[in-house]
Amino acid sequence: MKQVEIYTDGACSGNPGPGGWAAILIYRDKRAELSGYEAHTTNNRMELMAAIRGLRALKEPCAVRLYSDSTYLVNAFEKKWLQNWQKRNWLTAAKKPVENQDLWQELLALTSTHAVEWVKVRGHADNPGNNRCDELARGEIKQHAGVEKR
Repeated sequence: MKQVEIYTDGACSGNPGPGGWAAILIYRDKRAELSGYEAHTTNNRMELMAAIRGLRALKEPCAVRLYSDSTYLVNAFEKKWLQNWQKRNWLTAAKKPVENQDLWQELLALTSTHAVEWVKVRGHADNPGNNRCDELARGEIKQHAGVEKR
């Protein structure tokens, strides 16, 4: 399997509000930057979308080290939250419906194709990949928010 690194981040102006996501894929000496925008969303949805879009961009099954500053995203896999939500028919421990179930289900499908190692990084700190993703995601908001107000 090809070894790929993916850095991801999501951003939102207001929560909910306009949002952006970004992913950087690195394979050997190749690097691709992806980003996108949603007019009305939440920060958590953008964090999940960044991971989804990064994984979706892979053209074959890969061994992926995915870096994220989202505790929500990383813990869902590392602390088995997703397994527990599924066992409870997509209900939280408090018996409430799991938010963003549509995106979680897509992530589950993608992680059944790729071998993903989840790496939690500190946001807005000293990680150049995470910082660049944050810049790209915020750039999407700035670029589109001005267009929508016209």
